[in-house]
Amino acid sequence: MRLRRDRTALVSGAMLVLFVLVALAAPLIELAYGIGPRDQFQDRLDLSGTPLGYAGGVSGEHFFGLEPGLGRDIFIRLVYGLRTSLFIAVTAAVLTGAIGAVLGALAGYLGGWLDAVVNWVTDLTLALPFLVVALALTPTLTLRFHGQRDAVPPAFGVGVLIAIFAVFGWTGTARLVRGQVIALREREFVAAARASGAGLGHMLFQQLLPNVWAPILVSFSLAVPQFITGEAALSFIGVGLTEETPSFGRMIYQSLDHLQTGPAFVFFPGVTIFALVLAFNLFGDALRDALDPR
Repeated sequence: MRLRRDRTALVSGAMLVLFVLVALAAPLIELAYGIGPRDQFQDRLDLSGTPLGYAGGVSGEHFFGLEPGLGRDIFIRLVYGLRTSLFIAVTAAVLTGAIGAVLGALAGYLGGWLDAVVNWVTDLTLALPFLVVALALTPTLTLRFHGQRDAVPPAFGVGVLIAIFAVFGWTGTARLVRGQVIALREREFVAAARASGAGLGHMLFQQLLPNVWAPILVSFSLAVPQFITGEAALSFIGVGLTEETPSFGRMIYQSLDHLQTGPAFVFFPGVTIFALVLAFNLFGDALRDALDPR
């Protein structure tokens, strides 16, 4: 009811639903549009590789124009780029939420040496510079599983980014859940379940975690936009995704040399990622206010 009374939550939620529907319907949009993300239109470019026509080749056939150089359609690549960003961000957020919730609940409930180890690993992870580790780890993994001359599958780059986000992103949820569980483990219903002989799995997944789902949900909603911008930033500097994988960050990077001749190439992906991240952040804030109005 509090969410329904919040206009910001309704507007941002409607935007998120639209983005998710577009991402899920990417193959159908491609079929209706008649152009694929890898199709090139070299005949629509001049000798310097600049799209012919108004605002980077915007027309009834190419809604957002063409990218300079290769002549690929910007609209369909944005649709698939949205699909890529949401898949990476949501998958990484689910993994980080699950890892952080389980480790935080174990550390908070059992305490002792396990709590000390989890806190130590959390501090160590937070101390590591994310960008530096990502820059060093991604090419290392690529060379480990694929040679310098081998073609890297697009799925491999997506999996590497998800793994990097999962390794670095669970700490916030773990600390949040740990604090909540410490406050709950001495409550009467927990003591009653323990006295009745309930096992560790029952205590975690039946007694404790169901009572801390609200902060976990808020943490998930705020982690997704962080991973979206993180994926765009890594793609911008050429880490993770391959050239053939549509990505907002890579599209923006490739547009830097064509800001004057092809402004649509940077405008449309920039506006899309801005609207996507803004909608997630606004909905996450509204969700936090609704679940904890105090």
